[in-house]
Amino acid sequence: MAEFRRDPVDGRWVIIATERRKRFVGFHTEPYPESGERCPFCAGNEALTPKEIFAFREPGSLKDGPGWRVRVIPNREPILKVETEFEREGVGAYDKISGLGAHEIIVECPEHSQAYSQLSLKNLTEIYLAYRERMIDLRKDQRLKYVLIFKNYGRTAGAMMDHPHSQLIALPILPKQINEELRGAKEYYQYKERCIFCDIVRQELEDRDRLVFENREFLVISPWAPIFPFELWVVPKAHRPAFAPSSDELVGLLAEAVKSTMVKLDQVLQHPHFNLILHSAPFGEENLEYYHWHLEIMPRLTQVAGFEYGSGFYINPVSPEEATSWLLRVEG
Repeated sequence: MAEFRRDPVDGRWVIIATERRKRFVGFHTEPYPESGERCPFCAGNEALTPKEIFAFREPGSLKDGPGWRVRVIPNREPILKVETEFEREGVGAYDKISGLGAHEIIVECPEHSQAYSQLSLKNLTEIYLAYRERMIDLRKDQRLKYVLIFKNYGRTAGAMMDHPHSQLIALPILPKQINEELRGAKEYYQYKERCIFCDIVRQELEDRDRLVFENREFLVISPWAPIFPFELWVVPKAHRPAFAPSSDELVGLLAEAVKSTMVKLDQVLQHPHFNLILHSAPFGEENLEYYHWHLEIMPRLTQVAGFEYGSGFYINPVSPEEATSWLLRVEG
């Protein structure tokens, strides 16, 4: 059974999940199938997965059978489980929490080998609507504090499966990264009485040196201090702390922004491996005055090594202004 353990020095929480050891590089067990023929995520192979939680389907198609366009299922090897009782325990100087949570897979399309940039606007919109619906449903569990949704594409970005999919992990505590974002945004608000994300939107619209895409609801920007080369943020123009209240129309415009961005990245970087992460306000704090939900897209072109882990500094060989210039040279 998984558990959370807190580092007593820097306060970060680590999930110890020994049952997932077979995914570790040094352990050789049978992997997921690579071909579409027996891929559990492909249409027609629904019997190879756990029962679906949510899906967008063609009219008349049956649950757990073909006919779906986007399908959400439990991870068959979950890091955290919703059936777990929430328990805190002190072990001398140490703290731990039981492995409560949820771990789901959003299978993004029936086809096995579809690049993210090739997905239709309707397909992308339904993927993000599935994100929204699962967040709304999981929010009902009062034990859960946060849902992190992310996509790993390619082995260097951590993907174990080639079939297009993203993942959702619900947590009983806030991730360290989100806590740091919230703290920084709150400090800025207390000092200037303005939302830092709203100020970033105004700054990028004025400068336009790092502006990659714009529609009436979203900006895609190269952030001022990116960790990775060609890192991009998709940020709502209006003040929107949480993703779950998003309207269908807003989600459709998000899909437009992401598709344009991914087309540009694929043309400039030749289909890079990447991580896509949705950051949103925690459950119960959807009306924060100082925070914006946003998507972060991080191509994995460089490796994190000893200096980065040891110091917390990241070395990025491409300035955000240079990355923007390259991306604006191509259609998207």
